[in-house]
This record gives sequence, C-alpha cells and structure tokens, in this order.
Amino acid sequence: METRPVGVIGAGSFGAAIANLLAENGPVLLYERNKEMAAQLARDRKVRGFDLHPNIQIAESMEQVASLCYLIFPAVPSQYFKSMIIDFSPYLRADHIMIHTTKGLHCDFDIDTADAKTLRLKDIKTMSELILQETGIVRVGSIAGPNLALELMEKQPAATVVASRFDEVIREGVAALKSDRLQVYGTRDILGIELTGVLKNYVALAAGAMSGLGYGENAKALLVTRGMAEMIYIGHALGADKRSFLGMAGIGDLIATCSSPKSRNFTVGYRIAKGEKLNDILASLGEVAEGVRTVKIAKLIVDHEGINAPLLQTIYKVLFEDLTMERAVKMLMRYPVSDDAEYLNL
Repeated sequence: METRPVGVIGAGSFGAAIANLLAENGPVLLYERNKEMAAQLARDRKVRGFDLHPNIQIAESMEQVASLCYLIFPAVPSQYFKSMIIDFSPYLRADHIMIHTTKGLHCDFDIDTADAKTLRLKDIKTMSELILQETGIVRVGSIAGPNLALELMEKQPAATVVASRFDEVIREGVAALKSDRLQVYGTRDILGIELTGVLKNYVALAAGAMSGLGYGENAKALLVTRGMAEMIYIGHALGADKRSFLGMAGIGDLIATCSSPKSRNFTVGYRIAKGEKLNDILASLGEVAEGVRTVKIAKLIVDHEGINAPLLQTIYKVLFEDLTMERAVKMLMRYPVSDDAEYLNL
C-alpha cells in the first residue's frame, strides 16, 4: 500500500527543517505560497543553502496538499497564519489532522493601539484556536521545543514536544517526526506548549542583548531563570499548566534560544545592544523574529492582569521607548526578589 505524503505549509527555515525531518520517514508535500520562491525551490531544491530531502515534492497548490495528505504541518509566521488558514480552509476536511509549528499569537485587534484596560483576553488567540475557529478540523496539535532550524537542517540531535488534547494526534505526530536524531515527547497541555514557544521569545531577545553587552554566563543564568518565572506567571494567568514550562518545550527551548546566535530573537537582542536600530535589524533579517510582536502582546496581558514581570517591562522599554540596555540591566539588578522558586506554589 502506498504511503500517503505528509503536508507542510511554508518553506521558510523552520518549514524546510520540519519537511526534511518528516521526509526521513516518508514522502512530503511542501507548499510555498510565493510562486517565485516555489519555482526556485523546485529548481534548486535548497533552502538557505541546505538541500531538501529527496522525499520532498514541491506542491502545486493548497488544494493538492489537502487532497493528498491527511496529516498537515503549517509552518507560517503568526502574523500571516490567519490569512493562510482562511485561504486553506475551503479544501480542509474534518478528518484532517493539523499540527502547527508557529511560535506566536494572533490578535483580533491592532497591538500598536490597544489599551490594556479594555483588553479582552479572548481576542488573543493561539494558532490552534485559529485553526479550530476558521476550519472544520477538530484534531489539532502543536509542536515546540529546542528546535533551532539551522541545527535541524545540519542534522544535529534535537528533541521536540507534540501537544494535543487528542491522543491520536500525539501518536501521529510522534510517528511522523521521530528519528535517530529527533526525540519526540507528547503532552495534552496544548495551551501550555503553545505559550512556552511564544513567551520564550522575549527572554531570548533579552539574552541576546546581554551577550551583546559582553555579560557572561552568570548574568545569563540569572536572566533565563527569572525569565522562566515570568513565563510561568503569564502562562498561569492564561490557564496553562506550569509543568509545561518546566519540560523540554519550556526550559529546553529557553536554553537553546537564549544561548545561540542561530536564534533570530537572540540575534535581534544582540544587535540592539551593539547600537543598531530595531527597524534596520528586522529589515535585514530576511525572516520573522516573533519576539518583537511577543513583547507587545505579552505586555498587554501582564498590564491587564496585573502580573509582576519586570524583565518583560524592561525589554519593552528597550525596544520601544529608547531605554539603553546598560540602564536596563542596572534597573533589573536592583529589582527585589524574595523567593527563588516561588512559582512552584501556583
């Protein structure tokens, strides 16, 4: 019996990395919305200098992916996710399984003009909630973990977590992704796993900035540990289980993205500390750094909920209010902390 291909939507660095992982276990249909880029992929079979696996075929359309695949992995930045899923929805069926890879949030409002006092948390949606809202698909999942795209493309060992309320989705995701170089874990706390992938982005920005200033491992350890505490408080306010933040998708992803220049968010923070302007950095990256949007959205949440998040508030001022990183570090070091792991009491 012929094996059905697995679909991947989005051929950026992470989409290509996931497609290559999936292709080790079977055929893959990779769809890229940009027609010129899709043609180049079909011709050169390379993404950022890395070869696409021979088992990957470039899809002609979303309709083709929906028709031939029942397991689909969208890998699209959060600001484009809703338009993508709306375009995709006419071809999707209730029997599809969709496991997204996007580490971002969608807002049903303009985040640049929003007021925390009138904010409605229900207007901030995870990608799984968007899929449920805009399609007839029920079996939805998410993946998150220490999954730097360039290291995955280099075929280095890694791990990820498949999250879903449905055991079948977890089983299908694990079977499709697991290999000798990728360990795959499962959990039913999909909200927690999605939020870990989102919130670690602003901590990675701060970690990059501290590295750019020349601070060492002691300072980085302090930053990461307190950053994780803030992530847990924000996640708890939104209904997530704190255990998700203490596992592979939480601590694991945080360590990876706060330590590596291969992380786009780390790179943005590093270059800010070196004196570059945020808009210039974002224009030169070539791909989306989700952390910048995350800072804006997370600040709205903490202001609305009254959550104590000094690291988030400080990195917001660095990005959008011209606070220098040197001054930011001094402010954070003077911030009083009484309990090392108080979040365990939640």
